[in-house]
This record gives sequence, C-alpha cells and structure tokens, in this order.
Amino acid sequence: MEGSGPLSGRTDPKDFISIADWSREAIEGMLARAHELKQRRKRRERSSTLEGRSVLLYFEKPSLRTLVSFEVGVAELGGHPVYLPPSQVRIGEREPIEDVARNLSRWCDAIVARTYGHQLLLDLAREASVPVINALTDYLHPCQAMADVMTMAEHGDCARERLVYVGDGNNVAHSLIHIAGRLGMRLTVCTPPSYVPDPEVVTRGLELVGREGGDLRLESDPNAAVKDAAFVYTDVWASMGQEAEAKERRAVFAPYQLNASLLSQAPSDVRILHCGPAHRGEEITSELLDSERCLVTEQAENRLHAQKAILETLLSAPAL
Repeated sequence: MEGSGPLSGRTDPKDFISIADWSREAIEGMLARAHELKQRRKRRERSSTLEGRSVLLYFEKPSLRTLVSFEVGVAELGGHPVYLPPSQVRIGEREPIEDVARNLSRWCDAIVARTYGHQLLLDLAREASVPVINALTDYLHPCQAMADVMTMAEHGDCARERLVYVGDGNNVAHSLIHIAGRLGMRLTVCTPPSYVPDPEVVTRGLELVGREGGDLRLESDPNAAVKDAAFVYTDVWASMGQEAEAKERRAVFAPYQLNASLLSQAPSDVRILHCGPAHRGEEITSELLDSERCLVTEQAENRLHAQKAILETLLSAPAL
C-alpha cells in the first residue's frame, strides 16, 4: 500500500509497499474507517467517495477473495473497477513496464496489482504517477494483514492478546510482522528452522516493537508457541509458484498442522485464522476450519472493508 511519490530514487524492492512504512496513526485511522464502512454496509448505506474514479486491477495470480473484494469495494464506493488480465499486457515482453505504468496513470486513478515478483510491483509504483496498492506479492501481503487485525479487534484485544502464526515464514508472515510491530501487538511466528521469515523483515519488526511496544518472538516448536495464544493463524505450506516443492514441504510442515492435538495445548477459547485458500487436511484440518472458533469467513469479508478504507485513504490524500 503506497503512493508512488515517496519511491523516487529508491530501488530496493524491500524498502516500500509495506505496512511498516505507514504511521501507527494512519493504520489505526484506516482500521477505524474500515469498521465504520462495515457498519454502513450493514445498514445498506453507500458511499460515493470514489465517484468518477477508475481503479485498474492487474492480477498475475489467480484470486477469489482479493479480486472480488477489490472489484466490489471500488464499485460500492462509487468508482469504476477495470480488470486487466496479464495476458493482455505481457509486461516486459510486449511493452516495457515504464510505458505500461505511464499509460495506466493517464487513464486510471489507482492501480491494484497482485504479482509474483515484488520487484514488478516496486517498478510499477516507481513509474506510475497514481497510487499503487499491493494486492499480494511473493514478499508481502499487506491488505490481508489489515483485514486480519480488523478481525482480531472484533473478537478480542489486539494490544494485549497474543497472535501466533504457525507455518511458512512467507509473505503473510512478513506483513503480520510489519503490522504487529507498527501497532505494538504481541506476535509469535512459529516456523520450521529452514523456513523462517526474511531476516530483514524480522529486524524491521523488532525495531518497530522497540518504538511502539508489543512483543515479537520467533519459535520453532508449535506446541510451545500456542501455549498463550488468543489467535492461531496458518497459511498454505506451498504458495502459488512453489508447486514443485509441495511434496517436500508437506513432510517438513506436518508437525505444524493446525489440528485438535495442537490446539489442545492452547487456551480453550483460542480463535483460528487463515487467509485462504485453505488446503483441508494439510495445514489445517476440516474439523477446525468448520468449527465455531474459526474466523476465516469473517477475515475474508473484512478484506472488503479494509481495502475500501485503503482506497479512500490513498485517493483522498495523494501526497502521503
């Protein structure tokens, strides 16, 4: 989530398009607005904050939650979503990225991009003159983390209760570290030793915790990790683009499955989170996924409200 202006002169793909680049006040403001938008939708009250605006949706990866929630969100705010499949553009093959970004900036008021490589998103943001929103890369998933925190706030106390992430130290884990650090949350990330989060992300998270409060822990024993969990979160073991590693990963991650045995080590009122799509019987059992303690459908709903708040913020304040 970032306007392209602050990217001028910077080339490291890990420097931007991160929740950690936003202030705590800005994040809390967007979350408060997301809650307000959710209540307004329940009352069938519509906003027109994006009236006359067009938002380009560029999705390299397949998507259910992200695509539908962004498309519906733009429309519900009075804007016009434009879906552009990658096969129509072939960035870097049919046309250089700088030409694509500059043309899109003349037609659209914002670009929502879901890409494999984080560098492509950074390049889009550098070359575009309109805000570029990270709808997921292999490195970060910030919109998901916003919806996650929104969901936790509806079912507990984000400042005091511990979130425990169990699984791969992937893009979801990275954005959880960023947002937890920025908001002063208590977060444990539990992964196999060879699948830990990126050290730069951890360093940034620890720096934020030092300033904002909270607590960030890395753990390799899932039974120990969930002991004081109010929320337990997992994700797929092999993300899109890692299919060739799936068999090897299943063997490594088997002890990290969310199941009744593991959750017996956690408090009895622990809630379950998953960003979706879930692979039933792999990272989480159907028993837990279908239980009353599971909040995954609410997480998915909250993608809509969180992203609407993000869109409003970026399109109402061009110089962030």
